[in-house]
Amino acid sequence: MKVVAFNGSPRKEGNTYHGIKIALDQLEKEGIETEIIQVGNKVIRGCIACNQCVKNKDEKCAIVNDPVNDWIQKMKEADGIILGSPVHYSAIAGTMKSFLDRAFYVTSVNDMMLRHKVGAPVVAVRRSGGLPTFNQLNNYINYSEMIMPTSNYWNVIHGTKPGDVLEDEEGVQIMRVLGKNMAWLMKLVENGADEVEAPVREQKRFMNFIR
Repeated sequence: MKVVAFNGSPRKEGNTYHGIKIALDQLEKEGIETEIIQVGNKVIRGCIACNQCVKNKDEKCAIVNDPVNDWIQKMKEADGIILGSPVHYSAIAGTMKSFLDRAFYVTSVNDMMLRHKVGAPVVAVRRSGGLPTFNQLNNYINYSEMIMPTSNYWNVIHGTKPGDVLEDEEGVQIMRVLGKNMAWLMKLVENGADEVEAPVREQKRFMNFIR
């Protein structure tokens, strides 16, 4: 089994990285392979609503001059996914959101590619805005019918300078418990796949209230 984690921070080894790494260390102790992909220091264009991914259904975004399509395949191949972001103005970091908007649109219109994979958010914050960002990341996971492990509090860890979060004892525990629970859930999914039939996927219905 493998977990791929996406780090939305511009800093390769800033506090978001450290938060993710605490969880991944627990997964590795359970024999699960891990990989961190650096998103926040790349140039990622936002979704342009061209709907070519809906038309082509080839598991690709029409924008091809950045790594997003490669990352989509990483998500497809993984058993678990961690979405990590720092807080920018009480929200997901901009580059990370551009990636998530495109990747999750592509995966959703290609037979819900991430359905029943295990997914979790991780947030690093200096002071406030952690919960709005946590909830935003959850939206992608919920929309994709992924399965979400929990911890003993919200998955938010606090610090200013890179490495400060390692002094946040409660935050470190939150990430450690998250990693343990994620490993346990992934094993349940893997071991139960042949024993319990998954529900049939329903086609998405769209509706608005303008008549």
